[in-house]
Amino acid sequence: MTVVWVVVAALLLIAAVLTAARALMGPTTLDRLVALDTLIALAMCGLAVWAAYSGDTTVVPGVVALSLLSFVGSIAIARFRVRDDQT
Repeated sequence: MTVVWVVVAALLLIAAVLTAARALMGPTTLDRLVALDTLIALAMCGLAVWAAYSGDTTVVPGVVALSLLSFVGSIAIARFRVRDDQT
């Protein structure tokens, strides 16, 4: 079962590195926004994997807080982006 956790951690790490590269290279603001949302989703997945691996459920509020942060951040950026495009 440990092999499964190592594979999952490696895949999450590879996805985070590729997403961080996309955030740094993204030519537009929306590309960077999608990359940062993906990084937050990967962080949530990492916390969920840790909770499943360790059996510790105290990280669940952290996952909820990250999901709220991601939602509010996406809405705020999209709202300001639409407002900037209209002028």
